[in-house]
Amino acid sequence: MKSKIKVVCIVGPTATGKSDFAVAYALEHNGEVISADSRQVYIGMDIGTGKITTEEMKGVPHHLLDIADPKKQFNVAQYKKLAQEAITDISSRCKLPIICGGTGFYIDAVINNISYPDVPHDKELRKNLDKMNVDALFILLKKLDKKFALSLNNSEINNKQRLIRSIEIATALGKIPKVTKNQSDYDVKWIGLNYPYEKPKERIHIRLLKRLDAGMIEEIEKLHKNGLSWKKLDGFGLEYRFISRYLRKQITKEEMIKLLEIEICHYAKRQMVWFKKNRKIEWVINS
Repeated sequence: MKSKIKVVCIVGPTATGKSDFAVAYALEHNGEVISADSRQVYIGMDIGTGKITTEEMKGVPHHLLDIADPKKQFNVAQYKKLAQEAITDISSRCKLPIICGGTGFYIDAVINNISYPDVPHDKELRKNLDKMNVDALFILLKKLDKKFALSLNNSEINNKQRLIRSIEIATALGKIPKVTKNQSDYDVKWIGLNYPYEKPKERIHIRLLKRLDAGMIEEIEKLHKNGLSWKKLDGFGLEYRFISRYLRKQITKEEMIKLLEIEICHYAKRQMVWFKKNRKIEWVINS
């Protein structure tokens, strides 16, 4: 029987220090880090995504950073393929693969070897769907596949991009096919990082101000000048959504900061809901 590849997954909500923890763990256990962040794959999206710097890596090789053009679509199936290739490569060199990030959807796809329907993007359909709000999109999805639509949780129902992709698949295939888990090739150790008690809002506030001081607004302004549309920036959510709205003078800087803090806290809660479903995670309070 083929032995499984040992993999460590370091997960948790935003602003819990996963990147620094992963570097320290890699140095101690002869490992290399595979990023599991749905926005850090994009070139030029650095400060806004909290992407680790070369200095912060401390010589530890990192994979799946800066691999995609933000003007183009990048999906979970592409991530899964590249991450599994990285795991095989790292392990073949007798190093420990360490997956680190907060995008649970991506991590689960890799570790559980989940197969997703291979449906290409329909630009015209997406253009029309993008004009609709989440309530209208959910009603449309329910018409296409009622059983699937009713299985979604609140965060999924309010995730516009998730709804659009589901409608796209249901339109092409007639319904949403059941996601299948295949045999996993990995022996996984799960480590979850959480906030010190009563401190998530404080950490999020401090990190947001640091990123603004580091030039996050200027970074997003540069992305737009280099051809990334306001609509595309808005679609990346959180920092990219509210700073792009500030740059368009739709909100003030004070409103932008307030809205961002609220939305980042909501995002952190959604991440915890996702990860708490995994009973194998050993949780650590990262102070």
